[in-house]
Amino acid sequence: MAVGALLVVLVAVMVAAVSIGAVNIPVGDVWGILLHHLTGRGTTGDPALDQIVWTFRAPRVALAALVGAGLAVAGAVLQTLVSNPLADPVVLGFSYGASLGAVLVITLGGAALGGLGVSGAAFVGALAAGALVFALGQRQGRLAPTRLVLAGVAVGYVLLSVTSFVQLLATPTELRTVMFWMLGSVAGAQWSQLPTVTVVVLTSTALLTLFGRRLNALLAGDESATALGVDVNRLRAVLLVISALLTGTVIAVAGGVGFVGLMIPHLVRLTVGADHRRLLPLSALLGAVYLVVVDLLSRTVNRPNELPLGILTALLGAPFFLWLLRRNKGLDTI
Repeated sequence: MAVGALLVVLVAVMVAAVSIGAVNIPVGDVWGILLHHLTGRGTTGDPALDQIVWTFRAPRVALAALVGAGLAVAGAVLQTLVSNPLADPVVLGFSYGASLGAVLVITLGGAALGGLGVSGAAFVGALAAGALVFALGQRQGRLAPTRLVLAGVAVGYVLLSVTSFVQLLATPTELRTVMFWMLGSVAGAQWSQLPTVTVVVLTSTALLTLFGRRLNALLAGDESATALGVDVNRLRAVLLVISALLTGTVIAVAGGVGFVGLMIPHLVRLTVGADHRRLLPLSALLGAVYLVVVDLLSRTVNRPNELPLGILTALLGAPFFLWLLRRNKGLDTI
């Protein structure tokens, strides 16, 4: 029932986001244009409105939904993976690694990373950052939750400083593109970007949901999970790769959007509990709704100027982070 309700909310929010903008378009016209392109029925009406809806706003809104879903799912998995409620792709350095990989390709060319494209470099960067954080976050061969967060913050700052240095090597044109990765935006979304992102987000979410029972076992601790027949080390490796794939893919098309993976899973847990078989799909849907709304705000609160997504998600996410830190007082001991 909760999934169905969120699906209805997501559709309504997406249609509203397509309708609202510098030129407000009646919802009826939006539905007509979308149905015509998706089913071939009816007519598009005004060609100018058709271009606004189908060429500019619809792919943007769809991409925002996919990015929000991917980041929320990655955050939910990472929080369980490291047994720390403060974990997310930004805090653990995944986002900074992905951004650095993408920025290196933008400024130095694909040859800098063995011929990888921007998306591939973002994935490799996220995976490398995650592997480094996990290596530094271990104590006597076992993961220490608070140590992982501290390692993630430290690695993130190092990667951010390297990214800043690379910016000094960029031309003015390249620098504008680099700023996209640092601040996050879906303004340039195109339909050609959506198939890959859709496949990665939907497949990863479905696969991780199938791991739901094993993720639930991890909540009880490594020893309990092992007693239940879970290969903890192998499971962590698989979850690390999938989380890096999700993070790298969405950052490759939307840049550095933070705090989505921190906020959304907690909001879902407060409502439906920690069972990952419900947590993950609901986090994906709520994350999609959230980022579509944030993107709508980014282009309407300061018309005609447009705010980067990262500014608004940080503005909303940082206070939530502080509240979460205060709520989990057990994190005071390392």
